[in-house]
Amino acid sequence: MARAAVAAGIATGQCLCGKVTFEIDVPARWAWHDHSAASRRAHGAAYATYVGSWKKRFRITSGKTALTRYEDKATRTARSFCSYCGTPIAYERPRGPHMVNIPRALFKERTGRQPLYHIAIEELQEWAYTGELLVPLKGFPGVVWQRSKKKKRVGGEDPFELGREEM
Repeated sequence: MARAAVAAGIATGQCLCGKVTFEIDVPARWAWHDHSAASRRAHGAAYATYVGSWKKRFRITSGKTALTRYEDKATRTARSFCSYCGTPIAYERPRGPHMVNIPRALFKERTGRQPLYHIAIEELQEWAYTGELLVPLKGFPGVVWQRSKKKKRVGGEDPFELGREEM
């Protein structure tokens, strides 16, 4: 017989403007990265990282009236947003009717789960950062970039080689 997990504490979060605040009992049930087109568009990002919680362990602590809800009839999913600043707050799917998924970036504290899972990885965009080596951009403090891979020249491809032979 499965036992309900005992809460080890509370993790709190909020939207960008602070009108909507919430909390979950930790540890969360799971955490994952969602690469699907729907989550990319809802977040305006390469992917969304969610923390999953039982609905009974998720509470809106202020700003409930500031929430607006979008329901996708085709997928039967629902997304809740702050109606003031547009921050995505919750994502619900029919596959988990007793669960709610909250964007990980909104939490102030640890949630008790690391995002180890990737959903819709086949939809990973070619422009998304995947851990390549980054180096500081000279003259721009705090900016890093991925150097383009230089082609190694093979003998005879040096455009100045002919000029050197004549010297």
